[in-house]
Amino acid sequence: MPRAVLNLQDPADLRAVQGQWRFAPGFVPGEPNEGFQSQLAGSPARLVDYDDSQWAICDDLTQWHSRGFTFAWYRITLTLPETVQGASIRGARCLFETCIDDYGEIWINGVCDRERGAIQGFNVPQRVLITTDPQPGQTYTIALLAANGPLGEPGGAIFVRYAFLAFESRAPGY
Repeated sequence: MPRAVLNLQDPADLRAVQGQWRFAPGFVPGEPNEGFQSQLAGSPARLVDYDDSQWAICDDLTQWHSRGFTFAWYRITLTLPETVQGASIRGARCLFETCIDDYGEIWINGVCDRERGAIQGFNVPQRVLITTDPQPGQTYTIALLAANGPLGEPGGAIFVRYAFLAFESRAPGY
């Protein structure tokens, strides 16, 4: 199956999707105790309209964050381009691919594909369908929840090994 890929860590590819990664520690960034409280219904950081404008700009997803916190969020809002690597995105399917150290969830426009986008295991690559009908100009907010593991006694750091936006097509010449 022909593929065209944007590396969402590459400055030129980020410009192509008009995107910029942001980073904030905590399950609910900015809140005491990483935002944990009894009966918490979920982190608002997963939602499309969440204001991340005060978060740190993250130019390097692979940079280790290990300041004693267990959870962190990475967010990007991107706009699909007309073409990727010279091919139209129309007629392809659009996927987001990543590997979050140690555990991760992927939220696309506030929704987590519970089969593919939820925690899969320790450093497991994840691949989530964004759309089967990508259109130039469509915007998507991708929110990654990273967890430092093992959860019972976290060690190491939080970082994203890679982040790709892939377009796959069966069309000839793609």
